[in-house]
Amino acid sequence: MHFGNARSFLLTWFRCRQQKGSLTLRIEDLHLARIKPGAMEQIFDDLRFLGITWEEGPQSIEELPTHPHLVQSNNVHRYEEILQELHQAGRIYPCSCTRKEVEMAQSAPHQEGELRYPGTCRGRWKDEAEATQAKGHPAAWRFRIQGGTTHFVDHLHGTQSSSLEAWSGDFVVATEGRQAGYQLAVVVDDHDQGITEVVRGDDLLPSTHRQIQIYEALGWEPPTTFHLPLVIGPDGKRLAKRHGDWKLSTLRQGGHSREAVLGLMAQTLGWTQGASPLSLDAMEDLYLHQPLKREASVLSVETAQRFGV
Repeated sequence: MHFGNARSFLLTWFRCRQQKGSLTLRIEDLHLARIKPGAMEQIFDDLRFLGITWEEGPQSIEELPTHPHLVQSNNVHRYEEILQELHQAGRIYPCSCTRKEVEMAQSAPHQEGELRYPGTCRGRWKDEAEATQAKGHPAAWRFRIQGGTTHFVDHLHGTQSSSLEAWSGDFVVATEGRQAGYQLAVVVDDHDQGITEVVRGDDLLPSTHRQIQIYEALGWEPPTTFHLPLVIGPDGKRLAKRHGDWKLSTLRQGGHSREAVLGLMAQTLGWTQGASPLSLDAMEDLYLHQPLKREASVLSVETAQRFGV
């Protein structure tokens, strides 16, 4: 876990305790080829370093087999079942467009990092095989959005309204071989696992509009949301490798204590002026009595140098 992920998980834990809820740890490992050896073990170590506990899900790598439904790679057949249901309802279709083709079709600028899909393959192909054969590469599956505006109320950011037709268009829910993507998998998992509130970074606010349409297509009730502000680098971009090695394991190996890391987290949230060490109880007390700002927090170059990353 890097610093931003860890901070989000910590705030999720505080919110869950405040709401007297049950926190679920889910292993989202859909893209197995991208997972580095030892990554799951590191997640458990990082959470325990912070002092975080959870009620639902494996407590260690050894317990993964006892919670199969909370490991996404075990739920492939369930995702395929839902994809088939959506296909029969006419809500998904095969798409052979490459990213370059979608980029070339853009007629106006859209949200940063977003490409509006113009609907090129809507009704174009009889089936997945035809799309694959015609273009010479495996087809993806896109969700057929419905026009109009979607609305939801976020616990931190308030009322959110957006027209997917204006900035997104039909979006991918499965890649080649019907491998479920993020948008579909989290909807299915949250529904099947009885999740009532999703807490995550506010870079995923736009995704909620997409997921709401999937929920509606399946006749399910979506959970409420609480989108947390991100940690960003001095360049205003999301915290990444170019800003230094902010992995929790690196901070620990550099000799930084839990209290030092918590103090830095408190500073990025605007709760303290300096990154003075804090106990977990003191950090939770700040959460309960200090407002949570909505804007992103910047980790400066000076801070990175001080923490040796």
